[in-house]
Amino acid sequence: PSDVMTSRGGDGRVGTMSKNNVYLNGAVVPADEAALSVFDAGFLHGASVFTTLLGHNGAAFRLDRHLARLMATAERIGLRHSATAEELTAAVAELLRANELSEARIRITLSPGPVGREGPATTLVTASPLENPASWYEKGLGVIVSGVRQYGGDLTTGVKTGCYLARVLGRQAAAAAGADEAIWFTTDGHLAEACFCNVFLVRGGEVHTPPVDTPVLPGIVREAVLELCEKLGIPAHADAPLGGQDVGEAQEMFLTSSCAGIRPVVRVQRRPVGDEKPGPITRRILTAYRELLDQECPPRR
Repeated sequence: PSDVMTSRGGDGRVGTMSKNNVYLNGAVVPADEAALSVFDAGFLHGASVFTTLLGHNGAAFRLDRHLARLMATAERIGLRHSATAEELTAAVAELLRANELSEARIRITLSPGPVGREGPATTLVTASPLENPASWYEKGLGVIVSGVRQYGGDLTTGVKTGCYLARVLGRQAAAAAGADEAIWFTTDGHLAEACFCNVFLVRGGEVHTPPVDTPVLPGIVREAVLELCEKLGIPAHADAPLGGQDVGEAQEMFLTSSCAGIRPVVRVQRRPVGDEKPGPITRRILTAYRELLDQECPPRR
């Protein structure tokens, strides 16, 4: 099989990746040769856990925190797997080298393997080129409010499992409406998160994000932003519920995720946020975050 593939970024640009390998159950193999059982529980039932993380300057950003969350999620839902943090750490580094990637989107997926049959658990790591359009950060995003509501009693809420169909459909609805993302509220009207991101609001010079027990995913970049706010002297709150009025009154808004980083939101339901430009506090945090990436994943010489 060919080891050259083309990839399309979020802005429609087409790039070339020189290598297309994956890590599967102990070995790095060409993606075209990788195979899973058709009876794999992750495929049949969405019975898998995963984490998606950033490769920057050839290293994985905060891999240890991603792995701790991944293992905690597997334990929480009782998902059988055979992976260890040591194996996955080595696998990520090996795959980045094999695919010759400096800036990358890395995903680690674990599933219990074939349903009702003898067979090993599945450990899969993929890594692909990262192509984030500059317009996300310079011009900002438009979002819609999803018609779907987040239910706190759902065991898959607040964790990353293979049960992501509702989020995929939410993103598709946003695209159909000419927006970049969709934000979610809970059944009792509290702001939760976006389809694939955590949400932050800025009001009166202070940063607010929904508490983890809303429930929302305890995002790694969400955590980093709260750390940066403390370092920058920006008051930040992550312990009080937020509602629709808070969104409507926000002077700034931004989304956080591992691979996209910090993206300003300038429109909600086509209504401007602030002056419809990335705000000053968002820009300060974004600059500090980029510096943090280079500190923890320094350029190679």
